[in-house]
Amino acid sequence: MPLQPSTIEGLNRARADLRMGVPVVLGSRGRGAVIIAAEVLDAPRLAELRLLGGELVLAITAHRATTLKARAYDGDLARIRIPLDAGPQWIRAVADPADDLRRPLKGPLRSQRGGEVAMHRAALTLVKSAQLLPASVVLEVSDPAALSAEHNLTRIDLDAAEPELYRASPLHPVISARLPMAASEAGRVHVFRPEDGGVEHYAIEIGQPPRDAPVLARLHSACFTGDVLGSLKCDCGPQLRAALAQMGAEGAGVLLYLNQEGRGIGLANKMRAYSLQDQGFDTVEANHRLGFEDDERDFRIGSGLLKRMGFASVRLLTNNPAKVRMLEANGIAVVERVPLKVGATAQNEGYLATKAAKSGHLL
Repeated sequence: MPLQPSTIEGLNRARADLRMGVPVVLGSRGRGAVIIAAEVLDAPRLAELRLLGGELVLAITAHRATTLKARAYDGDLARIRIPLDAGPQWIRAVADPADDLRRPLKGPLRSQRGGEVAMHRAALTLVKSAQLLPASVVLEVSDPAALSAEHNLTRIDLDAAEPELYRASPLHPVISARLPMAASEAGRVHVFRPEDGGVEHYAIEIGQPPRDAPVLARLHSACFTGDVLGSLKCDCGPQLRAALAQMGAEGAGVLLYLNQEGRGIGLANKMRAYSLQDQGFDTVEANHRLGFEDDERDFRIGSGLLKRMGFASVRLLTNNPAKVRMLEANGIAVVERVPLKVGATAQNEGYLATKAAKSGHLL
């Protein structure tokens, strides 16, 4: 049926629903669950979920569970039993570390043990990809098709959707246009759009770099605070400008501007991490308290863009060996790592030290 949403389109619809606080139904081989993002859950919807019967649980990542001293019996996640008298405020307090230091005792928290966790894992993956806090209320249901039809909720066939949740979405060119810049008058911006309805990514091409030779390249993750506001908490803005300047000086290069703000967690969660840093946690610790990994970026996007533009090898402007490894693992030869040591300030000294000590950056 050509008018019916595809699996990929259904997933994007589900992300939009979750961001607005609308439940989504997951189904797999006769089993099902209704899920809703903890961050945006309100009292009326919580009450309606309870009327469906069954036990409500809050799926959180193992990192968040460690912070809360809760049992993560399922390895990468924990299923916290939600007390019958708990309201949205209690659920958000477990999901959001903003008040952890002021109110450290959330529990005792009881974790579910045993049984299938595919629905819970998919729920966390979906709310993460919607750039919400990685915490989801999950209620297992016996007839997901009937429930979604009765309440007009988006339903996802997990068996069909699971491969799409974890693959890198193909990127397609939308438009390119000439853009004279301070770094080089010979500039061109290419806009690429992913098939999965995600955010667009950009390639800034300096000059006309040949496709049969290693190109001077940088994979630069969007940083609104550093690139636009001139934040002194990071070195992103200076790295962006220095990379473009070096490409301009050499007469050729390509900078991939990837919309993966805050190491892939989004601007709102990045600001949450900044707030935790003000409480004394470093970058990695703040991410873990929020329930995220050290780095949630997908460097496959960069390799995909380079291949789409016809490049097979690069001289990579980076201090991050992980970028080198990820590009090479995805078919792009890195013939040289070109250091990019700029932007140190008194305010980002701790940030840079953490990047070196915990993320392996060569500073």
